[in-house]
Amino acid sequence: MEARTHTEPVPAPVSPLRVFILDDHEVVRRGIRDLLDAEPDIVVAGEASDAREALLRVPAVRPDVAVLDVRLGEGGSGDHAGVEVCRELRARMPDLACLMLTSFDDDEALFDAIMAGAAGYVLKRIDGSDLVHAVRTVAGGASMLDPRATARVMARLRDPRPEPEPALCPGLERLSPRETEILALIGEGLTNRQIADRLFLAEKTIKNRVSAILTKLGVGRRVQAAVIAERLRERQDARR
Repeated sequence: MEARTHTEPVPAPVSPLRVFILDDHEVVRRGIRDLLDAEPDIVVAGEASDAREALLRVPAVRPDVAVLDVRLGEGGSGDHAGVEVCRELRARMPDLACLMLTSFDDDEALFDAIMAGAAGYVLKRIDGSDLVHAVRTVAGGASMLDPRATARVMARLRDPRPEPEPALCPGLERLSPRETEILALIGEGLTNRQIADRLFLAEKTIKNRVSAILTKLGVGRRVQAAVIAERLRERQDARR
């Protein structure tokens, strides 16, 4: 009798996560590179020491994640050049996940990073294992924004300080009444399922409406829409 052999299906190889590093300190870049390269599912595809170099190299190497230093040596101590790199790269590469890395717990930089489309914001004192986790998290499409820091930014937005009356976002006027209602619920921190339950609609309908809202507002992330919603609510409250 002929012996039969059973061949197990061979799983398709999984491509490693490609990461780009921007930091003006060589020692920091080397430390992050060595940390990430030690992981079997991550490869450092490139690095840069300044904004100009990063804007040239990142589109060429097509990484999944860009780890960007918020402050770069080419600017002053309050300069957020890394955030501008994030904004420019996200405009060119909407699928790129940007993880902002900083030495300073700075609410202003956090707010700017959120509005630039960053997927995460972590301090340089983060443990190595936590940084690796943050890279994997944003690569998977999730947000890596510290809830406490985000809460401080939202609290600042609720501060009824006088401000000029420029348009909050040009796309707001393009929203339908239902989309405006959904935007307000996004600002309250509700998930798609919770919004669907509140409005007695299907969750898939809400998902499609949220995608349309983000497109009309010209933003790429839900947290950006939440910030716009919070500012809109504050302005409406101030007029009452």
